Amino acid sequence: MSTLKDRLNEDMRAAMKARDETTTATLRMTLAAVRSAEVSGKAARELSDDEVLGIIAKEARKRREAAEAYDEAGRTGLADKERAEQQVLARYLPEPLSDAELSELVAEALAQGGFSGMQAMGPAMKAVQAVVAGRAEGARVAAEVKRQLAG
Repeated sequence: MSTLKDRLNEDMRAAMKARDETTTATLRMTLAAVRSAEVSGKAARELSDDEVLGIIAKEARKRREAAEAYDEAGRTGLADKERAEQQVLARYLPEPLSDAELSELVAEALAQGGFSGMQAMGPAMKAVQAVVAGRAEGARVAAEVKRQLAG
């Protein structure tokens, strides 16, 4: 069975052969971030697919935030480049949750854990993040958890 990291390497080689510079550069930077995470800490180790997926999501978020910053600064060319890189990374991410799906998952997780009141925000977020597993951004999840705990 092929791991996500292997898939990234294979896709990068294919992009290099096809002379797709955007995909090649994006996957090269992502693989560098994965390798950096593998050697951080006390001992080098192989990352799981979930950890690699987390790195890809983080890289995609960086691209989105950079594109927004470039838009605000009137640098549309750079913003378009960041969006193109984000689209490359989106191929490896799971389908994002809709607002209705997120609301339903948060409600289920809060009910199962018996969380109520704003003082349970931290433990509730931990439980919900485990269920959501990278299919929604942390800010969206936090807003929904806060809304349901307050209501």
